[in-house]
Amino acid sequence: GVEVHWLVAGKKGRSTLSFRRYEIDQSWIGFSDRPSYHDAQAIARKAAELYENGEVDRVVVVYNQFVSALVQRVVEQDVLPIPEQLLEQGRDEEQEQAALLGDFIYEPEPEEILRRLLPVYVETELYRALLESAASEQGARMTAMRNASKAAGELIDNLTLAMNRARQAEIT
Repeated sequence: GVEVHWLVAGKKGRSTLSFRRYEIDQSWIGFSDRPSYHDAQAIARKAAELYENGEVDRVVVVYNQFVSALVQRVVEQDVLPIPEQLLEQGRDEEQEQAALLGDFIYEPEPEEILRRLLPVYVETELYRALLESAASEQGARMTAMRNASKAAGELIDNLTLAMNRARQAEIT
């Protein structure tokens, strides 16, 4: 019952959502194996634009988190609005630092600093998600190639053994 706007990075995501007949607002392809910060900025701009215009009330990133070469985990992470737990962690640290250091005058104003840092935060989170997905893909490829090489080695060993037995049977 919720209207979803899909912003997709990568051919697999685009083809999967298209196959399931989801309407994709915009997709980016061609950089999934080696994402750059510029790619993350483009996606972040579009997501922030949808959020600022009120077209969406929440931005969620779904990506493969790299745990190890053998393990990848699908993660769903809220990016906008900034999760409350992140803001609360910062407040505790800020209060502790304020008690230790005293009062400061910020220039520019704290609101201006926050206005400049929020887009960077979204870009950085998206870039991290792109990098983790790329690392997960490479890990999955490495595991698949290792398994294929092992299976091929076993097949060669089995065929060599069968050939040697056949040759030996022919001799005797």
